[in-house]
Amino acid sequence: MSRPHDRRFSLLLLCGFALVAFATSATAEQVSREQDIVDLRLGQRIQVDDGSCPAGQIKEISGARLTENGILRTQKCIPRLGPKRK
Repeated sequence: MSRPHDRRFSLLLLCGFALVAFATSATAEQVSREQDIVDLRLGQRIQVDDGSCPAGQIKEISGARLTENGILRTQKCIPRLGPKRK
């Protein structure tokens, strides 16, 4: 009698696990100095907490496009999400 509810619960549980797995893989890596970035891949985003951006923001370095000399880096200040990490 409770079969439809079991299936629905199982499907919701599976979707919840999938969301958690995708959310953790989408978080950006954070370093304290730009020199700590050694291998930047195309499309990768790394947050640099070096104090060069205004209060409440953090510098984001991203691999923008492929050139003859390697990956072209771009940087911009984005809003800081969450507490400051050490």
